[in-house]
Amino acid sequence: MLSVEALEAGYGESMILRDVSLKVEPGQVVCLMGRNGVGKSTLVKSIMGVIKTKRGQVKFNGSDITRSPSGERARAGIGYVPQGREVFGQLSVYENLRIGLEACRDKKRRKTREIPSEAIAKFPVLPSMYGRRGGDLSGGQQQQLAFARALVSEPELLLLDEPAEGIQPSIVQDIQDVIRSIRNEGRTSILLVEQSLDFVRSVGDVFYIMEKGTIVWSGGKERLDDPNVMRYLTI
Repeated sequence: MLSVEALEAGYGESMILRDVSLKVEPGQVVCLMGRNGVGKSTLVKSIMGVIKTKRGQVKFNGSDITRSPSGERARAGIGYVPQGREVFGQLSVYENLRIGLEACRDKKRRKTREIPSEAIAKFPVLPSMYGRRGGDLSGGQQQQLAFARALVSEPELLLLDEPAEGIQPSIVQDIQDVIRSIRNEGRTSILLVEQSLDFVRSVGDVFYIMEKGTIVWSGGKERLDDPNVMRYLTI
């Protein structure tokens, strides 16, 4: 589904990613881990087209999207929940959700502006907040809104950048449950950036670790406790 090959990217003349390769297969939850500042968010932004690739290749469903703009990638079936959520503070919850329809591949749904009930069902608290402004929500509520907004487009691949960062434990548990539900449904693959080992163990299938802008380890859940792995994650 997603294939990243020898990717190099950065900001201006500063190269952050060096020779990064990873894969996400259909139905998988792939977890990307590492300390702060190692390039995880830069990689996700490069996959989404927010940051331009210097070298290497990004393929999605067999098509080379390395030079495609972000909008095309979204309409091809890639959803994105950025670190920090980035909801539209002056718009209502309902208006934020409808923005997600811009990336929907179903032209009829884009035309009717109908929000898929399946996306909202995963966050049942949201309909009661439809009239509230996005900026008035708590951090956890904003995270649920950003997640649901990405699901509205019915993506084949979902990029989640630190979805548990800075939110209350009860909503972290809700987000874990939603990720497991998506995995069990088998229609959407996920690339998850997360630092909590407990979180990734509960939802992940395949794991990658980054250090200084490159992938230094990949493997399955059974090897996560190996001391050689843990040295890349401990501060």
